[in-house]
Amino acid sequence: MKCRITVQGQEYFYEAGTTFGKVAEDFSDRYEDEIVLVFENGRLRELEKTVKREAELSFVTVTDKIGFETYRRSCSMLFFAALDRIPELAGKTARLCFSAGAGFYYEIAGVTPNEELADRIDREMRLLTAAEIPFEKKSYSTAAARELFRSKGMHDKDKLFKTRIASRVNVYSLGEYVDYCYGFMLPNTRILKTYQVYAYENGFILQMPERKHPNVLPAFSPAAQLLRVQKASEDWASGMRIGTVGDLNECVVKQETRNTILLSEALQESRIAEIAKQITERPEVRFVMIAGPSSSGKTTFSQRLCTQLQAHGKKTHYLGVDNYFIDRDKVPLTAEGKKDFESLHSIDLEKFNRDMTDLMNHDIIRLPYYDFISGKSLLSDETLELKDGELLVIEGIHCLNDKLSYMLPRECKFKIYISALTQLNIDEHNRIPTTDGRLIRRIVRDYRTRGYAAADTLAMWDNVRKGEEENIFPYQESADAMFNSALPYELGVFRLYAAPLLYQVSEDDPEYPEAKRLLKFLDYFIPIPSDDVPTQSILREFIGGGCYHL
Repeated sequence: MKCRITVQGQEYFYEAGTTFGKVAEDFSDRYEDEIVLVFENGRLRELEKTVKREAELSFVTVTDKIGFETYRRSCSMLFFAALDRIPELAGKTARLCFSAGAGFYYEIAGVTPNEELADRIDREMRLLTAAEIPFEKKSYSTAAARELFRSKGMHDKDKLFKTRIASRVNVYSLGEYVDYCYGFMLPNTRILKTYQVYAYENGFILQMPERKHPNVLPAFSPAAQLLRVQKASEDWASGMRIGTVGDLNECVVKQETRNTILLSEALQESRIAEIAKQITERPEVRFVMIAGPSSSGKTTFSQRLCTQLQAHGKKTHYLGVDNYFIDRDKVPLTAEGKKDFESLHSIDLEKFNRDMTDLMNHDIIRLPYYDFISGKSLLSDETLELKDGELLVIEGIHCLNDKLSYMLPRECKFKIYISALTQLNIDEHNRIPTTDGRLIRRIVRDYRTRGYAAADTLAMWDNVRKGEEENIFPYQESADAMFNSALPYELGVFRLYAAPLLYQVSEDDPEYPEAKRLLKFLDYFIPIPSDDVPTQSILREFIGGGCYHL
């Protein structure tokens, strides 16, 4: 039986049972990059699935967001499969800890990393790549999957599926190696050619390409300060015995969440106190400048930091750089012709620097404010004076970029980078992307404070991320201190808020596949009521009920 297939508005006919991979081969010359997945009537499919009915197809390449994550996920499984082929590493507990620039950072229990061992892992990976071994998927009952994972010593996966209602689990194999993978995989190892394994600190970094250049391996230059913060956060979560979703769910089942919340918040507060102490130990500092990507909790962090600084005897004032926006009709345009509100040049740099210099010289300034309705920069009746020993806490996306405050001496600035660096993993081989945590935070806050539907937030997220990559991440290592605002328990809380909003995204909406992915992700978590979340918690910036005026 032949089935009618529509691709890019044109009709073709294929025998039922033809794989999507075979169909993709017929269209590969239309794409610069490798096709790795396919949408069939809006539903994402792996390439080994077959044509069964009339369908409209659209292909996903490795440079598409979903395709690129599939590449990285498949490369990570390749790494674990290679470990299984090295006698002294096989059977040892290996953990994917977090992203490290363009790659992933792993640790192997009881193994001291060195370049010789990194080269051996890399060679085994390349042998598997050259063999073009398929990633084969098999569906197990949940009970059978748990038994399989226990037999392999993968107790974190056993714990993960202990609390899942789903009756089936998809397990992937790569040769003799089997694993659970959060998301679809490549058809085989053939296109996994651009990677390199390095020994780094207490583990290994699997360096991979960047999304825009899938065949180019970027230089190995890890962000040392950020990695230290991520490692400290992982150790913090592990010390609380909450390193994976299964651990957190077990905590909920045992009704221990109140203590987990209190301990998490106390540890975070102690870090804010440490940063406040660092600032007060530098008497030359007059300006505390805070930046971080969207939904990091910058505003609540700034308020809590002010409280800690006051506890150290410092009077503080707060200022948002958004007050210095230029008039909307003067905002520079992006390459697409849209107003670029995240550009540094959307700020009145001259006035900002003139005001900050006046404050440093003990002059009184009249504060501006931005009227978001009219799009005009106006002067308020509010004045500000910075007396000896007082601090101005400034928050804005460009605060780490010295071009924002070019007239201020470096020694008078204390720069802080804040991000929600998720310390929780799905299991030891599947990480939770930091961007997913921040996206879920933003979906909840956008709905509560702006009335945006989840589909609206999802639609703008790629542009938000682009702005972060251009304006924030390049400057993060220049920070004097870094703060991780993620809390190990938060995704259990957010499930109750985010899931109903994501269910509102209709199947014919372009954002439906992403909404469905996030719903599947949230389904891993047993819900945690927000009753015990303190009013000063950073989470309150998103779910509401906080004690700070935001």
